This record gives sequence, C-alpha cells and structure tokens, in this order.
Amino acid sequence: MQVLFPQTCSELQAMLAAMPQGRMMAGGSDLLVKLRQTGEAPPAVFCLDRLTELHQLGWQGEDYVIGAAVSLQQLLETADFAKNFACLHQAIGELASPPIRHAATLGGNLCSASPAADSVPALIVLEAGVDIEGPGGRRSLPVDGFILGPGKNGLRIGEFVRAVRLPRPPQDLVSSYHKVGRRKAMAIAVASLAAAYRLTADGEVAMIRLAWGSVGPTVIRGGEVEGFICGRPLTEDVLRQAGDLARQAVKPIDDIRASADYRRSLAGNLLLRLLPGAIAGEG
Repeated sequence: MQVLFPQTCSELQAMLAAMPQGRMMAGGSDLLVKLRQTGEAPPAVFCLDRLTELHQLGWQGEDYVIGAAVSLQQLLETADFAKNFACLHQAIGELASPPIRHAATLGGNLCSASPAADSVPALIVLEAGVDIEGPGGRRSLPVDGFILGPGKNGLRIGEFVRAVRLPRPPQDLVSSYHKVGRRKAMAIAVASLAAAYRLTADGEVAMIRLAWGSVGPTVIRGGEVEGFICGRPLTEDVLRQAGDLARQAVKPIDDIRASADYRRSLAGNLLLRLLPGAIAGEG
C-alpha cells in the first residue's frame, strides 16, 4: 500500500484518476481504525494534510469556509467560529479527546457519514453546504443531501471534499447541541439533538430547525416537530408535547449502547434542554 502526499488539488485529482480505489486521509482518526478492523488494503492512501488549498478558514463574502483539512482543535480555538456557530462549536467540543481533535477534521467527520457523528446534526441546522471537486469540476451539496446512509456519502468516483461552507447566521439566531452518552467524556452519542431558532419580541418561536443524531440511519429532521413549535413559546408544556411528536419521528435501533425504546424516549426528552436555564444533564 502506497502512502502519497499530493501538494495540490490538481495532483490529488491525477492520483485519484490513476488509482480510483485509493483512500483519502485527512487526520486518519476514523480511516486508520477502519482499515485495521476490516483488514482492507487499498492500493494507496492519499494524505491531505499538505494541501494548503484545503486549510482555508474564514469568511468568504457571506459564507464561513472551513477547508476539509482544518483540524477540529483549530476550529475550537478560533474565536470567530465559536461566536457565530455555537451549536457546531459545542458539538466539536463533545467529539472524542483533545489529542484526537488535533488530528481529526470536520471534512473527515462528515465523510465518515456515521449516524452518531457529533458534527452532522449541527451542520444541518446551520444549513451548511459541502464544496466538492472532481473530474466533472466543482459542485455543492447541502449536508443533509450529502449523507446518504450509514458510512455512505454523496462523493462520486474521483471526487473529494474541498470545504464545508456555513452561511452567515442572523444575529438573533440561537443554536445549541445536546448529547447523551454512556459516560461524560469520549462517548459515542446514544442520542443527540442540534437546534437553531429565532424568537419574536413576544418570546414566541419565529423559526426553528431541529436535527437528531444516533436515532436513525441518518440524521433525522423534525419537520412536524418544528411546525408544532413555531408560533409558540419555548415552555415546558410546549416542549413536552413536541417531544411526543419527536418520539414518533425518529427511527432508532437496538445496539450495544442502548435500546431503541430508550433512544426514542431520549429524542423527546432532549427538547427540554431548550428551556431557558435548563441544566445540561436534564432529559
């Protein structure tokens, strides 16, 4: 197995054309584990860390662009990112441990397409997009159209992710990320919830986007739940009623971490964490 270090995106494209079964590696925190577990031996691994084009970070017009090779730790330490994208900042802070975050990347976490990925629910409620490059040129997909199923993403043969793109949020947007795991740190989510909403001057919900992780084959959007909450205040009664709808919307499974019934219960209870002053362990 060759380990190659392309210096430009053009060079990476040429390598992918020559060895389409090769695998791309940003931080390697997911890929190397999977290769060891499965015994897979691709003809080549293309390391992306020397591609300066994939290390861009910052505003481009009204979009905040995060290059596919930017580490999660760099994002956590960027004040402008934390200020504007609170739920994603919180989600990344929940992801693994500091040593892993120094290696792992947002692009890699997205491409792994895990139903339990911490970043994906937050990216969806923030209406993030994915910039893709390949033999046919460049194209973009919304994150909720990029994730196709467990371990499956929307990349075609010869394509790679250049960047994740976040639109500038309204100043009054409130966003948060909430997760339940089997322990308090370094835990894969049993269930998670990302929320982004705006309130009217009267305290009613003018707009809300909700996305649940680890309770379905992909992240679950809460269209009916969102419709119920809109126009109402964020009170305990409203959120408990919305929780009943959420339990009907999710599609959890039983696995080693939790039963489907427990996950279904959590999906509704996590909405209570949107209450002003809710304590982190509630739900």
